[in-house]
Amino acid sequence: MCYYLCIIIHRCSMLDVGKWPVFALLPPEELRLIRQACVFGSAANEAFYVTINDEVFALGTNCSGCLGLGDLQSSIGPRRVDALCGKKIVSLSYGTGPHVVIATADGEVFAWGHNGYSQLGNGTTNHGLAPALVSTNLLSKRVTEVACGSHHTIALTTDGEVFAWGYNNSGQVGSGSTANQPTPRRVSSCLQNKVVVNIACGQLCSMAVLDNGEVYGWGYNCNGQLGLGNNGNQQMPCRIAALQGATVIQVACGYAHTLALTDEGLVFAWGANSYGQLGTGNKSNQAQPTLINTDKERMVEVAACHTSHTSAARTQSGQVLMWGQCRGQAVASPHLTHFSSTDDVFACFATPAVTWHLLTVDGEDYLTVAQSLKREFDSPEISDLKFLVDGKFIHVHKALLKIRCEHFRALLNDSDEEAIEIHQFSYLVYRAFLEYLYTDAINLPPEDAIGLLDLATYYREARLKRLCQETIKRGIAEDNAVTLLSAAVKYEARDLEEFCFKFCVNHLTAVTQTQAFTDMDHDLLKNFISKASRYGAFKN
Repeated sequence: MCYYLCIIIHRCSMLDVGKWPVFALLPPEELRLIRQACVFGSAANEAFYVTINDEVFALGTNCSGCLGLGDLQSSIGPRRVDALCGKKIVSLSYGTGPHVVIATADGEVFAWGHNGYSQLGNGTTNHGLAPALVSTNLLSKRVTEVACGSHHTIALTTDGEVFAWGYNNSGQVGSGSTANQPTPRRVSSCLQNKVVVNIACGQLCSMAVLDNGEVYGWGYNCNGQLGLGNNGNQQMPCRIAALQGATVIQVACGYAHTLALTDEGLVFAWGANSYGQLGTGNKSNQAQPTLINTDKERMVEVAACHTSHTSAARTQSGQVLMWGQCRGQAVASPHLTHFSSTDDVFACFATPAVTWHLLTVDGEDYLTVAQSLKREFDSPEISDLKFLVDGKFIHVHKALLKIRCEHFRALLNDSDEEAIEIHQFSYLVYRAFLEYLYTDAINLPPEDAIGLLDLATYYREARLKRLCQETIKRGIAEDNAVTLLSAAVKYEARDLEEFCFKFCVNHLTAVTQTQAFTDMDHDLLKNFISKASRYGAFKN
């Protein structure tokens, strides 16, 4: 046992991209080489990743040549992007065209993809099929960070200057006009002689944080996303006066809302709020920064992406909160998750499920014991047991299974078996169960969590059963409520049954029009009608 754990803990770190479906077909040996990754596109169907050898690969639908491969050919498997290999990417962002922009360790900027509004900064409106250096006004600069809106781009230099180019219908380029900007132009005006340390873009707006903690915004403002107390577009940077006294260290922009993190760990939000993305407990837009209630937890990171209405934050103790549009639901207040990273929120709950920033392994090749165990799940290299489910193998470690689960302690005690075949559960469910033993978390949509609830009941795994119920609750909707209620009754999950029942009653008209309600078991239907009647659902 000690031998295996030592090997697991000392293996060098790798990036966990398993929650993004676009990487599902990559073999384990390739996944272990990934050190940076980005998922983007209208359906989260485009991706880049960088290996430990600094090779860059792309896969996906390649809309507008956004994979930088020199052609428009889609690829379900990875293709090497020769032009980017060895470039050492330090920042990457993308638009909705999509166009893609990177900054390298040498301070150079490269761009490719959609260019209908000159968002590639090359002075034309021709799409770029391969990465090209963005040179105008930047050759003597070293760029450290890039950010993209839907069709515009901004870049931050080591001198604290901001350059912008592309679509400018609302003033998002900050030039003082609404004419598109075909090449990089310095954003000056109020930012002249000031040092910017952080930038972000919403769909049609831009934000900048200064070294003194002030925040400036410009561009589209009809939802109040500039935080100026009004809804007028701004063609030049304007300071957010309402943040006076707060020292902001990071901003993140959603589709039409903005989050700001202060040096005291406080989070402010403003802008559009139709999905609860401001975390204020309601769905009213806010044109001025509003302090978010995070139960006095100190925040160290905020996360949002211009393609979605989802918000997330990470606490100093490592807890992750999410709110806004979460798998179609409007979550109006920060909700505590079991995730260890804000990236997981966007992988599992954002629509589309894209990355909100460039995923990167920390510089130190150090992993905690929990992280090490998570990395080695289903890795055949040092496993000593495999399960065969639906014709597919899942690789595990006997010692860990016996430590974590009484069922396996009894099953594997004095057993020399190297392979066990499972018939009563599906591959998806059984793999999720084994992964839970490695990670203490489950990663399944609500409908599939029903099968895992069945397994948890069978194996008498009380905590797993509770996690399944929580997952199902978060994913309940009018079209699946009856199915989830039926599962709760079947597996004697009383708390979940009550939750699903109340949801059905509160959405009775819509629920009764679903096919699941039509197909409901007779006894369950009779009990439901009787209970709903006592609940007062049929009163005029």
